[in-house]
Amino acid sequence: MADILDWTNSSLENLDMASFEARAEEMAVRLREETGAGRLPFLTMPYATALKKQLEELKPFLKKFDHMLLLGIGGSALGARALQQAFFPQQDQPGHSGPSLWIADNIDAYALEAYLAKLPPEKTVVVTVSKSGGTIETVGQYFILKKWMQHHLGDEWHKNMLLVTDEKQGFLRGEVETYGITALPVPDNLGGRYSVLSAVGMVPALFLGMDINSLMAGAQEVADQLTTPSLTGETLTEHGSFQLAAWGAALMDKGFDEMIFFAYIPLWASFGDWFAQLWAESLGKEGKGSQPVPALGVTDQHSVNQMFMDGVRNKACLFMTCPNLPTGPKFPADLPDQFSYVRDKDFGELIQAEGLGTRMALSTNGVPLVELRMGADSPRQAGKLIALLGAATILTGWLMGINPLDQPAVELGKRLAKARMNADGLEGEKADLNAFLTADRDLREF
Repeated sequence: MADILDWTNSSLENLDMASFEARAEEMAVRLREETGAGRLPFLTMPYATALKKQLEELKPFLKKFDHMLLLGIGGSALGARALQQAFFPQQDQPGHSGPSLWIADNIDAYALEAYLAKLPPEKTVVVTVSKSGGTIETVGQYFILKKWMQHHLGDEWHKNMLLVTDEKQGFLRGEVETYGITALPVPDNLGGRYSVLSAVGMVPALFLGMDINSLMAGAQEVADQLTTPSLTGETLTEHGSFQLAAWGAALMDKGFDEMIFFAYIPLWASFGDWFAQLWAESLGKEGKGSQPVPALGVTDQHSVNQMFMDGVRNKACLFMTCPNLPTGPKFPADLPDQFSYVRDKDFGELIQAEGLGTRMALSTNGVPLVELRMGADSPRQAGKLIALLGAATILTGWLMGINPLDQPAVELGKRLAKARMNADGLEGEKADLNAFLTADRDLREF
């Protein structure tokens, strides 16, 4: 079944799409230039052939372990978690006895101490993911896990470690060269939030036995149309990513500064968190952007949907569905009369009905909405979704006149945190911290 973008309730008639659509040729030229120069590996995936070979060679190594502890944060973890929950839900179900992926994506002493106390070191592989090799939240945990492995495994500790980092430089690359730790590269020019279909996300996917070839093939099916040297403005206007970009930019011009990602595929809920980083970190710049809001159907019908329906009219919605989800067991026939409408019906019919009802209600209440109707909840479709939304985000940024590939504001908080830990240099940040911490505080007990 085909994957569809349903634009029926997108409010196109109320948006100035023409001014953005008129820039299609400009965008096509920029795509040709950027992909030709190797600056958009998210789309061109020049690393795909080598990565598949590396992953095939990695299989015997990974099969030795029952547990994978992934150390990573942001784009180094969100994609892996989305794939785990979408395609390896059994880990969170009763009686699971297969491989287990644990993701340490925060400075959480409770969780880290639990991993150290309960994971069997000899059957655990620690995967550290940091392109720069300098992300302290990640590398700090690496230091602790390195010491833990050394304590339990002695000189063999490095055989239970795997590093995903820059191919040539950085602290973690130095660890590879010093200790002979198994490693896979993060390609150049591939930012974390765009990296799920590189070794960053594919190593944990391979460990859990996912169909990585289908994931990557689905992405290439969407991206190949954007990376051909013959791309024109006319063909670009027919691509879903550009249509979504023009819609997104036009929405922001009209004051729609929140973008809901409503997932009515329950196992794909974490793609909402992945999208939130992608959209926010790419587009929230120079006083511009729209706030991504992940939501899960039907759970959030009973919580935040009241705000979506009846709050400030500043929200648009990407509404993800799949008409081919499992049907599940049937409702019993001997139900009370007040529930007679579900007698003998498949349990899975209910989420389809709830999704339809919410989609109609949002549209009726003035929320511009595009339905992402996935033909299946398969790895290939997930790859297509990842490529579609990534490309749409890049194009939206270009239409807004900002760089969707950097994250300058995030760096300030990182520098201040390092200054608080008394890192060398950063004298200006240390002075700012001192002024902040010594200022008069308005403190009130509650």
